[in-house]
Amino acid sequence: MNIQIIKKDGAPEYAIIPYAEYERLVERAEMLEDIQDYDAAKLAIAQGREERVPAEIVNRIINGENPIRVWREHRGLLASQLADACGVTASAISQIESAKRKPSLDTLKAMAKALTVDVDDLIR
Repeated sequence: MNIQIIKKDGAPEYAIIPYAEYERLVERAEMLEDIQDYDAAKLAIAQGREERVPAEIVNRIINGENPIRVWREHRGLLASQLADACGVTASAISQIESAKRKPSLDTLKAMAKALTVDVDDLIR
């Protein structure tokens, strides 16, 4: 490899390398970051700080189903159970899930807590 070192006050200041070598180094650095992110994600799952979401859940939400209903059903909760956890009626949950009513921010936060998801996961 052909490297040119530029010094300032007698100390190395810059290293000039061929562009192809620079691209190779960038690619390797990006690969290392990907590996570190993968390892961090695996550790978070193993420690219970993250969960795996089945493709069925993701696909239902992508295909337009109400995320609140999808997560509620995935967690095995009845509308009445989610309602109790959120301090609203089962009818309110039904109306929210069918888009006949918008939840307040407080209700949305309570739903997220009860479903153990982020508020963002409940918004289309």
